[in-house]
Amino acid sequence: MYPSRTFAFSCLALLVLVALSGQAFSSTVIVGTCKSGVHFTTIGAAVAAAPTGATVDVCPGIYPEQVMINKNLTLIGILPVGSTSDSAVVVSPVAGLATNGSDIFGNPVAAQIFVQNADVTVSHITVDGSNNQLPDCSVDPIGIYYQNASGKITDSAVRDVLMDPALQGCQVGLAINVESNSGAPAITISDNSVRNYDKNGITVSGPDTGSPGPVATVSANTVIGLGATSATAQNGIQIGYGATGSVSTNYVVDNIYINPPNCSLCYGSSGILIYGSAGITVTNNTVESAQLAIVPATESATLTADGTVIRSNHVGGTQNYDALDLCSDHNTAESNTIYGSAQSAIHLDDSCSPSTGSNNTVTSNTINEACAGILLGTGTNTNISPNTFMNVTNTTLAGDTCSPLDQVRSDTREGSRGQHQSLRPSPYKRK
Repeated sequence: MYPSRTFAFSCLALLVLVALSGQAFSSTVIVGTCKSGVHFTTIGAAVAAAPTGATVDVCPGIYPEQVMINKNLTLIGILPVGSTSDSAVVVSPVAGLATNGSDIFGNPVAAQIFVQNADVTVSHITVDGSNNQLPDCSVDPIGIYYQNASGKITDSAVRDVLMDPALQGCQVGLAINVESNSGAPAITISDNSVRNYDKNGITVSGPDTGSPGPVATVSANTVIGLGATSATAQNGIQIGYGATGSVSTNYVVDNIYINPPNCSLCYGSSGILIYGSAGITVTNNTVESAQLAIVPATESATLTADGTVIRSNHVGGTQNYDALDLCSDHNTAESNTIYGSAQSAIHLDDSCSPSTGSNNTVTSNTINEACAGILLGTGTNTNISPNTFMNVTNTTLAGDTCSPLDQVRSDTREGSRGQHQSLRPSPYKRK
């Protein structure tokens, strides 16, 4: 028996409906009215309604909201042809930021864009963290936060993730933060403008247990700190606690913490800090006006910064301390251009136990103006030639101290001069 025409037509209609339904579920939804489509007035409403895999186009405008994303999608700010409007800007709600989750270490956070357990691209979005109205140090403001998530943060801007001036000593406030304690999600952070952050510009963290963390590609970002400040020890870019990946072609500037004079153990700001993460490559970056420019520092026996490759970077105007502080073992510092270092250009630092500053290779670097071109520490099995030295007090110097160059110091208060002080980078992590 053959099916009736009516039955056949019904089946055909059902197939067409299924096909159209599938097409609809892969469509783009619109925040605003700058183009035709399915419209929403808020980013949060559009994300909630969008199916997995959809694209959320955000028209130019100001969006006072906190956005939660827990499905795979693309969030992109768009500029219609012929438009002269500003970009899509996510700002603090009128009442300020509210706690909307916890980080992987259990601390409360107030994130403006919070991506969790999903693969998400955020592109062409501006996040402005001003006016967060957080009353104390108990909650950490974050501009864009990826937790156990993969994807891309690209072509975006994150600015003014700052505590109230009276609270800036809290050592919180992250512009872009990526964390994972569940596997090793891949994340690309590229071509972003990051400025006026409180603690860190870009932070990528593993679980601090020896288990894998995110695999991050951090490239072509411009990261600008507050400049010399006594409020907080900033880091431009920090990869740590078991995260892996690469840091390349970034421009990082103005991360300087003004320490109290005569501190017995000072904490410092870094341009690029590798903290307890091994095998990171740091290449072709420009790091200017930092307290410590590039630092691979061991945290513990299970979380070393060993095997860091620092190659072809341009480092200038390191104020107060060392340009490259290799506080770990088996590192390579090669073909870097380093000028105007207040203390040493390259320090083979033996103070990050259990690392001893040993088995490092320091070759083909060009060093102009420093108290010591290479400060040798007490490590062993080090290859330190050939390098080019110009206008340095000592080309190489044994030990861990040297007489600072007053001409390139930013901190000239009474009691701040003298031999190399003990300085440890101040990584972000709240416990």
